[in-house]
Parts: sequence; C-alpha cells; structure tokens
Amino acid sequence: MSLQRFNVADLPAMPWKNGGGVTREIVCQPSGADMGSFDWRVSIAHIESDGPFSSFVGIDRVITLLSGGGVHLHGDGGQVDHCLDTPWEPFAFAGEAAIQARLLAGDCHDFNVMTRRAVCSASLQVLRSACDWPVASQGLLMAVQGSWKLEGPSTLTLLPQEGVWWSDADTAWRLRPQSPDAALLALKISH
Repeated sequence: MSLQRFNVADLPAMPWKNGGGVTREIVCQPSGADMGSFDWRVSIAHIESDGPFSSFVGIDRVITLLSGGGVHLHGDGGQVDHCLDTPWEPFAFAGEAAIQARLLAGDCHDFNVMTRRAVCSASLQVLRSACDWPVASQGLLMAVQGSWKLEGPSTLTLLPQEGVWWSDADTAWRLRPQSPDAALLALKISH
C-alpha cells in the first residue's frame, strides 16, 4: 500500500507552457507516469490570466474552485458555459473539450482531478460533517477549511491545505471534523 501525506505549500510549482499560471502536482498514478500515460492525476492550479485550457483526449476532468474570484469556462461549440465562482462546488467536463478560461475577478486557485476514461473514474465530494468514507483502493482526502481527524490505516489530523492519498490497497476512513466550519475534499477513484 502507498499512503502519502502532503502539504500544498511544500509541493513544487511548475509553470504552464503558455505562461498563464502554475500547477502543483499532488499525485500522478501509476508512479512514474507522464502526462500521456497516467491513469489518474490530482493537482492544484493557480490561474493567473485568461487563456485556453490544455486539451487531454480521453481524459475526464473535475475542477473545483478553492480560492479567488473564479473563472468562466466556455467553448466547445457552446456545450460548455460555466462560471466556476463558488468555492468547493466540483464541475466535471471532458478533457478534449476546447475550453477558454476567463478570470472573473483576479487570479484563483483550483483543485483539479483528471482520470483516463478507459481506465478509471473519479467521484469527488465536499464533506462538511462526520462520516464513514467507503472502501476505495485509491483516493485522496484534503482539508480545505478547519481541521479533520482521520481514522483508517493510521490516525491522522489534517489542517487546511494538508491531505493524504493512497493507492493499491482497499482503505476505509472514519472522517471527523474538528470545528463546525470544517470542509474536506474527498476523492474516490474507481476502476
């Protein structure tokens, strides 16, 4: 089993080719996979300017606003027209869609999940109360507000912008918020 803790502040920032932002990769599976061969990938993007989204054929994407003014996503012949302006509300779309992004009110930070459609799928939820997270062989949990106590293969406490991801082992978690305003991103990858 691979169980990895992370802190967003410690992740290296990789500038985009178009200069419109940077990405901090949290996990890319299988280990050692590149952008053309991953099964699933999770990252945080800092969008600094308007521009096109990169095309990823055969990839399903879920984007969630973490902070900032948000972004208007539009394109693909009118099939996509979405204002990502409310934090912690996931929005799913096809990676091959030709999408333009226009900042709504300054830069923003977004949580991004990408899955290879022929291999796996993602289910992303925002949790605000205690729950028993179902068994998953691969997934990720990240605190976005308040602290959380996680009981699973080990007992962990997550502060905002801290998380854990796992792969290759059926894992269940008991998730407990430690403050009334706590919020947690909970990702399950299914094959």
